[in-house]
Order: sequence, then C-alpha cells, then structure tokens
Amino acid sequence: MVAWTDEERATITDIFGKLNYEVVGPNCLARCLIVYPWTQRYFPTFGNLYNAAAIMGNPMVAAHGTVVLHGLDRAMKNMDDIKATYADLSVLHSEKLHVDPDNFRLLADCLTIVIAGQMGSAFTPDVQATWQKFLAVVVSALCRQYH
Repeated sequence: MVAWTDEERATITDIFGKLNYEVVGPNCLARCLIVYPWTQRYFPTFGNLYNAAAIMGNPMVAAHGTVVLHGLDRAMKNMDDIKATYADLSVLHSEKLHVDPDNFRLLADCLTIVIAGQMGSAFTPDVQATWQKFLAVVVSALCRQYH
C-alpha cells in the first residue's frame, strides 16, 4: 500500500479538478497512438489510424481517450486502494485483450506530457513528482495481473 501525504492527495485532486476530460483524454490517447504506432494494434475496430491527422480526427480515439481519463478518475477517488479498484481492469487487459503491460507506462507518459502542456507553469517539479507517483501506482495496479 502506498502512503499518501495530505499535500499529495490535494495535488492529485487539484489536477483532476482542472482537467477537461474531453480534451485531455483524446489528446493523450492520440499522442500515444502516433508516437508509439505499435499500440494501434489494440484498436482494430477504430478504422483509419494510418497517419497523425486521421488519428487526431478519429471519433473512436477521442471517445476512448475520454473513457480512459474517466477510468483514471476512479483511482483518484480510491487512492487508498488503487490495486483493488483496478483489479478487474487488470484481468481484462491481461487475459482478454492481451495488452503488453509496458503500454500502460507509455500512455502514462503521454498523459503527463498533455497535462503539463495544459497546466503550463502550474505544473511545477513538485506537482510533476506527485503526478508521476500517482501514475506509477496506477500502472502497477494495472500490471498486477501480469505478475
């Protein structure tokens, strides 16, 4: 179990309070699909993912990006037991979808970049450290089924 300080909890809650889920989620997933094109293989039903413009304009990418961000919101609301919160998702991604667990880290990195761009100077080194700690716990929880 991860120990969270009151300041870390407040920082994570503050970040989520500032997020526009319908912008950040789609931009994060699109960035991941563009920068790491091998991740596209997990989305065979999304249609045209042949170039950056197609990915950025794909409504299925946008919708799933928003779903991912809302799923991450669950971790923020359950910071004391993120592993249990994501137990079912870990099983789904491991046993049914067969997602390479390293892709969770790649998506987390893309999310950090998008949020840093949105927050600008408010994304201080301390805020970034707290955010990356939070994402590391989420990624670990999603990878739990793989261990």
